[in-house]
Amino acid sequence: MARRNKFKSKRSSSINRVPKNLEDRSSKREPLVVFSFKDFDRNQGQSFKEWEMEELLALACEKLSGLSSLTIGQALQQRIIKVYTKTDFPPESGFEHPKHVPDGVKWASMHIQGKECIIGHLEENIFHIVFLDKDHEFWKTKKKNT
Repeated sequence: MARRNKFKSKRSSSINRVPKNLEDRSSKREPLVVFSFKDFDRNQGQSFKEWEMEELLALACEKLSGLSSLTIGQALQQRIIKVYTKTDFPPESGFEHPKHVPDGVKWASMHIQGKECIIGHLEENIFHIVFLDKDHEFWKTKKKNT
């Protein structure tokens, strides 16, 4: 009895199978928030060391960790991230626009607790961290009821 070669008997259509009913999940899901420190300005605001000494760095890391499980849409909806829409850079800021950050970016902030903020700009789902602002000097506001 001649032995049949199982590879020769395959039809060409069975070799080029296309999976059925499988969704491309990556194209349907909005990407999660990620963080970049490439634009971090070491000449303005506070350093990581200063925030560590003030016991703010761990709080900031916890906030960033929680935020990284959300999409930008969710973070904006929950008001965890606030995008400044009035101008490119605040007119009465305690900071200067860093030369390494392009004009026209979407400046945004994230409060850690009280007045302490992380300031940066958004690019799609990337929050570029630029300043650590423990005294709320980036976008100065007038005190209410004083």
